[in-house]
Amino acid sequence: MSQWWEYPALPRGPGERAILKAKAICGGGRTGRLAKPAGPRRSLQLRGAPTLRALTWTFAPTPTSAPAPPAMDSAARDKMQPALPSGSSCPGPEWPEQERAEQLARGAALKWASGIFYRPEQLARLGQYRSREVQRTCSLEARIKSVVQSYLEGVKTGVRQLAWALEAVQGAREALGQAHVLLQGMAEAAQTLEPLREQVVQHKQLQAMSHLLPRLRAVPAALAHTQTLIDAQRLLEAYVSLWELEQLQEETWAPLGGLELPVFEGLGPLAEALGQAVEAAAGAAGRLAREDPALLVAAMRVAEVDAGRTTSLEQAARDWRQRCLRALQEGLERIHFGTPLQPGPGALAEWLEALRVALPAELAAAEALVAPCCPPHYNVVRLWAHTLHSGLRRCLQQLLEGPQLEAADAFTLLHWALHVYLGPEMMGSLELGPEADVSDLEPLLTLENIEQLETIFVAKVQASVAQWLQKALDGDVAEWGREQEPDTDPSGFYHSPMPAIVLQILEENIRVTRMVSESLQRRVHGMALSELSAFLRSFSDALIRFSRDHLRGEATAPHYVPYLLATLNHQSALSSSVSVLQPDWVAPGALAPVEAALDELQRRICLLVLEALLAELQPLFAALPSRRWLSSPELLDDVCERTASFCQDFRHVRDPAVQLLLAEAERTVVLQYLRALMQGRLVCRGADERTQAAERLRHDAAQLRELFLGLVRIWGLEESVQCAPVLLALRELVNLRDPTLLGLEVAGLRQQFPDVSEDHVSALLDLRGDVSREQRLAALSSLQAGPQPSPPAGGRALFSLVPAPAPPLSSCLPSGSCA
Repeated sequence: MSQWWEYPALPRGPGERAILKAKAICGGGRTGRLAKPAGPRRSLQLRGAPTLRALTWTFAPTPTSAPAPPAMDSAARDKMQPALPSGSSCPGPEWPEQERAEQLARGAALKWASGIFYRPEQLARLGQYRSREVQRTCSLEARIKSVVQSYLEGVKTGVRQLAWALEAVQGAREALGQAHVLLQGMAEAAQTLEPLREQVVQHKQLQAMSHLLPRLRAVPAALAHTQTLIDAQRLLEAYVSLWELEQLQEETWAPLGGLELPVFEGLGPLAEALGQAVEAAAGAAGRLAREDPALLVAAMRVAEVDAGRTTSLEQAARDWRQRCLRALQEGLERIHFGTPLQPGPGALAEWLEALRVALPAELAAAEALVAPCCPPHYNVVRLWAHTLHSGLRRCLQQLLEGPQLEAADAFTLLHWALHVYLGPEMMGSLELGPEADVSDLEPLLTLENIEQLETIFVAKVQASVAQWLQKALDGDVAEWGREQEPDTDPSGFYHSPMPAIVLQILEENIRVTRMVSESLQRRVHGMALSELSAFLRSFSDALIRFSRDHLRGEATAPHYVPYLLATLNHQSALSSSVSVLQPDWVAPGALAPVEAALDELQRRICLLVLEALLAELQPLFAALPSRRWLSSPELLDDVCERTASFCQDFRHVRDPAVQLLLAEAERTVVLQYLRALMQGRLVCRGADERTQAAERLRHDAAQLRELFLGLVRIWGLEESVQCAPVLLALRELVNLRDPTLLGLEVAGLRQQFPDVSEDHVSALLDLRGDVSREQRLAALSSLQAGPQPSPPAGGRALFSLVPAPAPPLSSCLPSGSCA
């Protein structure tokens, strides 16, 4: 330990005291290194070799912020710091921070000493400072020694305990070695005892076999007896016998160490035979419930008892309960939906009717007879209903996947599946309980199945309807060439059953689909309208061929016009009755195409009738107008007589077709009359002939009017003569005495008949024979004067249908209207 007189004789202030502390910590008052200034304080530990450096970290001085001491040369610094002796415990510098801290502490001490002992009077107190620092240094050293001593004592205690532990481990090692030697000896002894152990096991097996030998000898007889019981359908007794045999097998299995005796080889097939007998009884549950319910109850009891039984043998579960349930379902499906029972072509309706009767009866029998014979958790009625439903559904799916059904079968199946099956006659019967409800199950027919059946039905019905309509038309067309007139009804009208047949076929097909579904009804309704339109087109084509062959002479019809009039009655019957094809749910315009086709057919028939009338009148109108026509009414008398004779057959036509036909006949006669006037065959030579012509026009108009009014009155029709007044208007034009007023008359004619043309007026002026060129031009110019008149309400074109010959070029001036 260094002495105080080894240091310079300076007053000891705080800085020097810090240096002395550091030296004391490093050992014996010698100059040492300061501890690491930064980092956490470390606690004392008893593990590992202790070092004084770990103890000095706690007492490391903190550098002060005192002013730096005066600079000192290196020689003076070395003189003040004594050298460490060899073997000192204070290590050299390990960190730059420690050396810097030591320098700062030394500088602070020097600065403090220089400040304290700067004045001479303070040197007297140097001894006091020295003694106080010596006391503090001694106290610090004592504390350090105490801490190190206690630490060393702890280390000694730890070393002593480690020595004791080492001794204990060595003792345990020796004991384990001895035990290992003993175990090796026992293993060798056990190997010598292995034959004895085998003898013991054999002895136990022989002992067990000796006790069970009487029972084992009876096993073959018991197996045969059990098989006899199974064959006799004494299922409960057979199961008891089988159970006893299986218990004996379990008793022998454990003592023999899992060894199977040959005597039990027939036990597995015997159990399977009993299971098949139970399954067969369950499959015939419906019949047994009526004939032998005891056998069915025995089978159910065997299945239930076996389901709750456990065995120690390593065998798979027999699961006779599930086999019984499957047998119940399969037997029920086999009875009603087996392959031999499925319907053949054309027998679907009978098969469905049989199911309608059989399925409710089966459910009633299940509820009354089968359910009491089965456990309650079988839910027999519900099982029956679901099994019948699923079997029927699968059977119908197979039926739809087979050959395509006929229309009647498709309709029957749709109606039966959608209405009869869930109706009160079958599954919806009030006599069946709620367990038989199948409304929450999948429907018998899916939407795709319904679409398929509806498509098949509509296609088949459409082909059949087209065939029937064609037959009806062919039969009616074949009568057109007969020697007899058309048939009449009691009222005297031409009559044929064809319209009624056509509408009946279509209406019945639409009406019958109401029994199935609205979608099918809409489909069939659209098909009916389409086929009716096609029939009307075929009807019109047949009329055209009939008229063409008659006019060409290829197939002359003795009663051509009467049969045309009969077809007009057909059209009227169809038009008046077509409303039956328009139910309330059909849109108002659905019949528009059919009505348009009927109107076109009526127009075609009227045109053919009027062509026949025109063919008879054309030779008579060839001599009109003429000089003979001016002086005699015979020509028009012949026309009226021929027209009246032709129209006599109109009495067999129903109203309103006859009203239309008379109006068209009148129009045809007047048009032919106008065509004759426009031909320019007659030119009046003077005022007398113009007067005669005017009078003839008036007389002819009155005669034609009387003709058609007479026909209307005879048949009690509405008076609608409208075309004869045109002759009176022409009379005024011909009878005008002052040619200068022709413009006014022509303008009046144009107001009545807006379709009159310059050619028509020119032809009428030629008929007068007294119109000069200037008067003609003035009269023709009046057609262009003023606004274009509008046609009268309900009026039809008249002059535009009359061809007028073009006037000769010599009569036209370059400035005229025809230039």
